[in-house]
Amino acid sequence: MSRESGSEVSAAELESLDNAFMGHPKPLRPLFFTEMWERFSYYSIRPLLVLFMVATVGSGGFGFDEVTASAIYGIFAGSLYLAAVPGGWLADNWLGQERALWWGSIIIALGHLCIALSAMFGMTLFFVGLMCIVIGSGLFKTCISVMVGALYDEGDVRRDSGFTLFYMGINIGALLAALIVGIFKEKGMWHVGFGVGGLGMLVSLLIYRFSAQKTLTHYAQAKGITPEWERSNDRYKNIGRWVAGFLALLVAVVVLVSTGMMPFQPQMVAEYMTYIIAAVVILYFAIMFISPRLDKTDKLRLLICFILIIGSTLFWSSFEQQPTSFNLFADRYTDLNVFGFEIPSIWFQSLNPLFILLLAPIVSIIWVKLGNRGIEPSSMAKFALGMLLAAAGFGLMIVASKSIVTNDTGLASPLWLVGSLLLLTLGELALSPVGLSSMTKLAPKGMQGQMMGLFFASLAMGNLVAAFFGGNVSADKIEGLPTLFTTMTVFLVVTAVVLLLLAKPINNMLEKSEHADKAS
Repeated sequence: MSRESGSEVSAAELESLDNAFMGHPKPLRPLFFTEMWERFSYYSIRPLLVLFMVATVGSGGFGFDEVTASAIYGIFAGSLYLAAVPGGWLADNWLGQERALWWGSIIIALGHLCIALSAMFGMTLFFVGLMCIVIGSGLFKTCISVMVGALYDEGDVRRDSGFTLFYMGINIGALLAALIVGIFKEKGMWHVGFGVGGLGMLVSLLIYRFSAQKTLTHYAQAKGITPEWERSNDRYKNIGRWVAGFLALLVAVVVLVSTGMMPFQPQMVAEYMTYIIAAVVILYFAIMFISPRLDKTDKLRLLICFILIIGSTLFWSSFEQQPTSFNLFADRYTDLNVFGFEIPSIWFQSLNPLFILLLAPIVSIIWVKLGNRGIEPSSMAKFALGMLLAAAGFGLMIVASKSIVTNDTGLASPLWLVGSLLLLTLGELALSPVGLSSMTKLAPKGMQGQMMGLFFASLAMGNLVAAFFGGNVSADKIEGLPTLFTTMTVFLVVTAVVLLLLAKPINNMLEKSEHADKAS
């Protein structure tokens, strides 16, 4: 944020504004709930999509085979994160963060409406709704994270803690969505479930419009700052025409596919998405590294962002084994009878958001305490810590799966999964919120949205790399699971060691470069 002569505000009122939400700036509260309800809308439809597409036509579904349905879901999930790259660029260079978030919210809400109404108007409207959610999320996701980052001055030790609290909103939304939508799924009320997601997005839209916007404006005026979220670069011209051209092309593709004039093979598209996303990220950084408009410090910051994005990709490629190999282990090889009650295997998937809600405030306080003492670990060190914790979680699963292979008869205790998911959650809390914070902190001026978009693209790549790992190891038999879990453990430990080795020299280079810039 840049400083300017703002309105006269007493020191007491300014102090109150700056510590109004659990010791954090007041605007963090409405942004927290805006994100929570947007994530509620997403996690409301996510568990329904594949089940809906494979359900028979008589049951209200599309009757797709499982391979096709999974490929379509993969395209949707991957595109959702990939869209954050152009979405962040448009926010930085055309719309500004505030307008991009507003229009993104509206487009997401329209997407949910299309999906809910597809029961009456057919399959094409369903896929149009998915495309709207992808486009809207590309605008929404980067901007709200940039706004959170803009609430903290450079060097504010509360930044990582603030993002950890913000991260709680995502998991509250995910937990509520699973509990509510599951009821409609059991009753076969698919489109009512999809409609619930739309209502969640509407709540998010209203909170942002009538609370977040006003609170952000008041906060900026009180602190005497020019809000970065209201501005965009004027570096490029005719962006609106390019956007209009893209939308026209998208409409043409929808018409051609829906009429059968253009063939569409989901499996092939999903496979090539991995290469496209990786190429986009690498090409972007290559162009920025040779750009004459960025100085040495900016390029060093970009290098750190690049390394963290690679680390994020590798972490999520392991973390996303939860819905596959972990789910399989829970369903087939875990003793689900606890005190005479048979636990549904899918309940284990709710442990991750539950643990985050319980542990995020504690982790947030720890980062603040360490920051106040000047001993807070660097972003790379936190990434490495997250990977080591996740590796420990996979280590537990190695022991659990090997015990079943050697015994050949018994089932594993559910405590193995509980302990493993607890460690994976701690790893996520050490890495993911810090990654969001680092992108806003390290990104060169005017590139915050783009860096945030690239960070979210790492989640898309992580999901796709996870699929490759799962494909290389036979996870449908217990004999294959120890190998898979061992691969994940080694993979995480090696990556963590590399990050730890790079952390100190890169941080020293960055400090020297920043000191040189200040001296000049």
